[in-house]
Amino acid sequence: MKKETDIRHQDSICTNESRIQHRWYHLLKYLLVGIAFGIVFVKAEVISWFRIQEMFRLQSFHMYGIIGSAVVTGMISVWIIKKFNIKTIYGEQISIAPKKFSKGQIYGGLIFGFGWAITGACPGPLFAQIGTGAVAVVITLLSAVMGTWVYGYFRDKLPH
Repeated sequence: MKKETDIRHQDSICTNESRIQHRWYHLLKYLLVGIAFGIVFVKAEVISWFRIQEMFRLQSFHMYGIIGSAVVTGMISVWIIKKFNIKTIYGEQISIAPKKFSKGQIYGGLIFGFGWAITGACPGPLFAQIGTGAVAVVITLLSAVMGTWVYGYFRDKLPH
């Protein structure tokens, strides 16, 4: 049973973790990048509930343009990493594991999309929304954490 579970969830095993140990203050760069992303999200109206509702009602191209730009940027970045065997800034190898398609991805995508449409938030912008003073979004954050926990608890029992 253990072997079957390992094989079934092999695509979720991260073998890309850095082996380098850093002092705590090296993590500050991630905090600064997160703050910068939050500011960009606010200024570009990525966290705007109104903009998200416009997107799901097919009334505006704004969010589709942002998401499309991110997808294209990601595709080009992965291609460059693979083509030129790019390493991390510390010289470590970057490996991108192949992903297998499963029908669970469709169900998960639908649940994610419905939650996004209902709450006007997805996981990334949640913190920026809270940072702008939208305290009610804390309920969405707690729901997302709870949903992740429930998924982890039932993962082995779900159809694959």
